[in-house]
Amino acid sequence: MYSTGSSSSIYVAIGDFNRDDRLDIFVINNDTSSIDILLGYDEFFPNQTQYATGTSSVFVAIGDFNNDIVLDIVVTNYDENTVSILLGYSNGSFAEQVKYFTGTKPYCVAVGDFNNDAQLDITVSNYRSHNISVFLGYGNGSFANQTTYSTGTYPYGLAVNDFNNDTRLDIVVTSYADNTVSVLLGYGNGSFANRMAYSAGITPFDVAVGDFNNDTLLDIVVTNSDSNTVSVLLGYGNGSFANRVAYSTGTNPVFVAVADFNNDSYLDIAVTNLDDNTISVLLGYGDGSFAMQMTFSTGDLPFGLAVGNFNNDTRLDIIVSNSGNNTIGLFVGYGNGSFASQKTYSTGAYPFGLAVSDFNNDTRSDIAVTNYNDNTVGVLLRYDRGAMKNEITFTPSAAAHLACIAISDFNNDSLLDIVVANYGSNNLGVSLGYGNGTFGNEMVFSTGLKSYPYSIAINDFNKDGQVDIAVVNRGTKSLSTFLGKGNGTFENQANYSTSFDFAPLAVGVGDFNSDGHSEIVVAYDDTDNLDVFVIYDIGDFSHRTTYSTDPWPSSVVFGDFNNDTRLDMVVSTKNYNNVIVYLGYGNGSFADRMTYSVGNYPNSAAVGDFNNDDRPDIIVTNYVDNTVSVLLGYGNGSFATHKTSSAGYYLVGVAIGDFNNDSRLDIVTANIDTNSVAVLLGYGNGSFASQEYYSTDSWSFSVAVGDFNNDTRLDIVVANFDSASISILLGYGNGFFAKQVKYSTGTAPIWIVVSDVNNDNRLDVVVTNRDDNTVSVLLGHGNGSFASQTTYSTDIGPLYVDVGDLNNDTRLDIVTANYHDNTVSVLLGYGNGFFANQTTYSIGTTPICVALADLNNDGRLDIVSPNDFSRSVSVLLGYSNQAFVKQTTLITGNGSRPMSFATGDFNSDNKLDIAVANSGANTMGVFFGIWQWLLRKSNSIFNWLYSNIYCYWRFQQRYHIGYRRC
Repeated sequence: MYSTGSSSSIYVAIGDFNRDDRLDIFVINNDTSSIDILLGYDEFFPNQTQYATGTSSVFVAIGDFNNDIVLDIVVTNYDENTVSILLGYSNGSFAEQVKYFTGTKPYCVAVGDFNNDAQLDITVSNYRSHNISVFLGYGNGSFANQTTYSTGTYPYGLAVNDFNNDTRLDIVVTSYADNTVSVLLGYGNGSFANRMAYSAGITPFDVAVGDFNNDTLLDIVVTNSDSNTVSVLLGYGNGSFANRVAYSTGTNPVFVAVADFNNDSYLDIAVTNLDDNTISVLLGYGDGSFAMQMTFSTGDLPFGLAVGNFNNDTRLDIIVSNSGNNTIGLFVGYGNGSFASQKTYSTGAYPFGLAVSDFNNDTRSDIAVTNYNDNTVGVLLRYDRGAMKNEITFTPSAAAHLACIAISDFNNDSLLDIVVANYGSNNLGVSLGYGNGTFGNEMVFSTGLKSYPYSIAINDFNKDGQVDIAVVNRGTKSLSTFLGKGNGTFENQANYSTSFDFAPLAVGVGDFNSDGHSEIVVAYDDTDNLDVFVIYDIGDFSHRTTYSTDPWPSSVVFGDFNNDTRLDMVVSTKNYNNVIVYLGYGNGSFADRMTYSVGNYPNSAAVGDFNNDDRPDIIVTNYVDNTVSVLLGYGNGSFATHKTSSAGYYLVGVAIGDFNNDSRLDIVTANIDTNSVAVLLGYGNGSFASQEYYSTDSWSFSVAVGDFNNDTRLDIVVANFDSASISILLGYGNGFFAKQVKYSTGTAPIWIVVSDVNNDNRLDVVVTNRDDNTVSVLLGHGNGSFASQTTYSTDIGPLYVDVGDLNNDTRLDIVTANYHDNTVSVLLGYGNGFFANQTTYSIGTTPICVALADLNNDGRLDIVSPNDFSRSVSVLLGYSNQAFVKQTTLITGNGSRPMSFATGDFNSDNKLDIAVANSGANTMGVFFGIWQWLLRKSNSIFNWLYSNIYCYWRFQQRYHIGYRRC
């Protein structure tokens, strides 16, 4: 337990603030408005356990001698002429020693299977008897009596490997007095050939093996004590070696080890230098040569040397026995060939030989060390209990009733920074870290008057690669988002925000629906649920541009009239009986208008190629003279003089399609006075046959075309203004249509559009109801019939309607022009035929029509509406507007009162789960990720499924943690 000195420590955060690869703890003290930092440190090897050996234990090696999958130890006893075998237990402890006699003054020991019986054997260098001993193992922890083989004079170092590539282990041993290394090739039956000697420099002491020139043949390196060098002998792969090459070391090099210390896939060399208290590291070039030594200070009389990864960072570390200090020194590697200063750990008296392995099967490297003067072997088990030290306390400059802290790298310097929610001063405080556990001056970002920021979440919400901050505010019941600039500063955004019905307690972040975007989870004060909010582009159309027209503009349509791949706009105006063409620049703006005369009181327009010349033409209904005007396009932005065709009485709406499958465009008009629609079949030259009437029994105000019964023939739908209905006329594909079938709508249906709003590949109908201030959606069954209407509120006097994907979520949305409120209503679609409540935007005086197009080539639809009494057309360019939208509510149970939660994959199914602390019920609940797929569905689907999700989740709780029954 660690004291904070506070009676109200309310929040903790964890991170590595001083770059020592250890987690540290931040604690918020509410009563003192201060922060405590407890720095974590690694105790590594605080305790050793000693086991008795023979007299003057020198060297140690490791292997599983009794095949129990637990490691054992063998130690040479220099002044007793024995080796000790200590069989290991799985907890890292060892049995009492069993001894075997060796030659005189046994020094080094190595382990291998010399007779290929799958049992480990032992070899020992006998310094005074000038030979090596081989002990063949029985596989039960016992060994046969030694067999000896002659070496050179005073053998010291010893290593085992296959030097002649015959899959049989061989032995290499240094001969200190005759300046050679001896190679004894193994026969694979436990016996060895006579030695072959190779010059190894003056007083060769220890030897290590590796492939230094990457030729797949083993080489050796020898320490030369009296010449302060190491000798490298490259192997030929037949048991023989090239002449040595010497490299300088420190004074009196003794033990040597081989490993890749700089992660370049080339072997390097490490050496202990007994007389100048250093280790030398020589980095290998991979061709058998080595760089000049780098030295690192040790304790007194460094003898033993071993390599391992002691801090689990994938970088190799070095340990050294400091015989004069009775310690081992740990050098943590940086992975580039350099090392941190040593950390020392106590041993017995005069530590000598070292070996590294995992003795207690905890996946951490442990150490065995011989204590020469104690006649013991010490075992130091890797120990990591998460110790903390060096408490630092500081007070942020703006601190006032600190509520929460979060940690991340806000300025891209790879150092952790902190952000604090200052509840009392209504702001966030950001302090950039220096990487040593200290921080710079606090930068303050306001969350608003009486906002009372309470909980913080960190994520990259706008996918710009910079860390952002989300904070929930209890005072304003809102979420604020601060978008990071990557330099430690932030911008408060209206985007990525939302409001709540209750005071929030906690906020968290996770990608719960695996869509690559982060969702947030919020817990509230005094409720029994969590809410999940998704980042959603709701679109923004608040920026308006107007273009002047003649009086009484009535409709707007789009096409590329001059073949420049930019959309152009055509507006019909009733007062001067003309249409106005605006050529687009592709950036949302338009050139000066061009005007063309049409018939009397033009009402609606449409664009199509009526003479099959691959150039868009314009057609307009003329309300008073009962005609349609066709303006044939020249493809350069200009048009021929209009030609008229009779088309019924008091024409309003017009639609285009090939009704008789002759590859020529035909038209259908809605006629108010005759309660009918008129179909005019096109000749393909810009002229049309006489009209054919189809009764609707009502004032036919607008008309649209689509294949409603999936027979590949175009059908007609009509809005019947005075009968609160629409008429469906199924087409025969020859230009004729069946009698109408009616479906109810709201009052005074005005304008109608056709699209697939629920993604079922069946056409649906959307119609505005002027006098109800609603829009009706009738979902198609795909057989020519439709479901009953679903209505959605708009502003006052909705006239025209259009459908398109306004927020780029691949789901169709609805927009209406609201004549009496001077607005447009945007209803975002869920993709299942249902729509969100409207968002309104000001657009101009008396908007009479609405149409959608991407006028500035930004990949987003824009909204255009003529303004009936203001002699203008308004353009609302569409922009992205990211916000957090509530997607679902997760019920935690009656009286549960969830206070906090955590996210993680608790059942290893690669889906995020949520664990909730329920303060009211004194329980913990888990929402398993089985519900994640549902987060992609709409609110309406969730309303229907809540009870099932809730019951399933509670079953999971009961099964896993004993929660109350469902």
